Amino acid sequence: MTEATYGTEQTAAPETDGVTDLTDESGGADLGRVLRALRRRADLSQRQLAERSEVPQATIARIESGRAVDPRFRTVERLVRAAGGEVTIGVSPPTAAAAPVPHDDMRDEAGRRYPAHLDVWPVHEPRDWPGAWWAEWYRLPPERYPLPLPPAAYELNRRYRDNRRWGAEVRRTARVRRVTGGDLPGTCWRFVAELPDGELVGELRAHERSPHLDHGEWYPGEPEREMVLDGVLVAARYRRLGLGRRLVTALVTEMRQAGIDEAAALAENFGIELLLACGFEIEARRPAALRLSSGRRRYG
Repeated sequence: MTEATYGTEQTAAPETDGVTDLTDESGGADLGRVLRALRRRADLSQRQLAERSEVPQATIARIESGRAVDPRFRTVERLVRAAGGEVTIGVSPPTAAAAPVPHDDMRDEAGRRYPAHLDVWPVHEPRDWPGAWWAEWYRLPPERYPLPLPPAAYELNRRYRDNRRWGAEVRRTARVRRVTGGDLPGTCWRFVAELPDGELVGELRAHERSPHLDHGEWYPGEPEREMVLDGVLVAARYRRLGLGRRLVTALVTEMRQAGIDEAAALAENFGIELLLACGFEIEARRPAALRLSSGRRRYG
């Protein structure tokens, strides 16, 4: 069995020897950045870290803002350990460090940093602000917005944050590849989406056909081959993460490399939206979708 691997949608932040650079200009540890990174990894607010470490929240705020120039070692040790880190003295082998806070350089309208343990994103339009899209502000012209848009937004619900970060990790690490060989016929195309541990979370199947065979003869000017999309399946938990689109994109890329320019598909509901987003067009002259049913289906 052979395979072709396709790139992921996102790339990881660059690292050196597994250690994230959290040093200041003098080469020493930037304690404020380190502490914010540890709080983010542990998903702790300043108040929650203060409760765990028994260090006043005001002290934590001064350290993170850089106003505490030389905090006591015991204080630093209690904070780092309460946030799930370790304090080492002397030269030690490189170890994986906590990733820096992605929005550490962002500031609110008062010039303050946003909470390090939250996921913060810039607001460019009402769709980026949960309260605005929930109230359907996007249907209004900008001059009629009830409130001015904030520079950024974030989600306080921890479950939502966990799901958001889990989804980002799946998008970053999942790979899409084409499966060939084995018992698969040469005219059948199969693509799979897999996680690093080999778990199969999505699959696409398609097959080639010659349109002129539908009529028993070949018409000049018609393509000799076209692709028929049989189906795209993504595990329920992994839907809405872009895997279906990546599978279709992989198919389109390889079929065009093979000289196949036409593809046909039947879809309904969200499948229509997926294919339209991937460049397909609704074609009225195609046959209608049919269903065979026993008549025993009940609703309500």
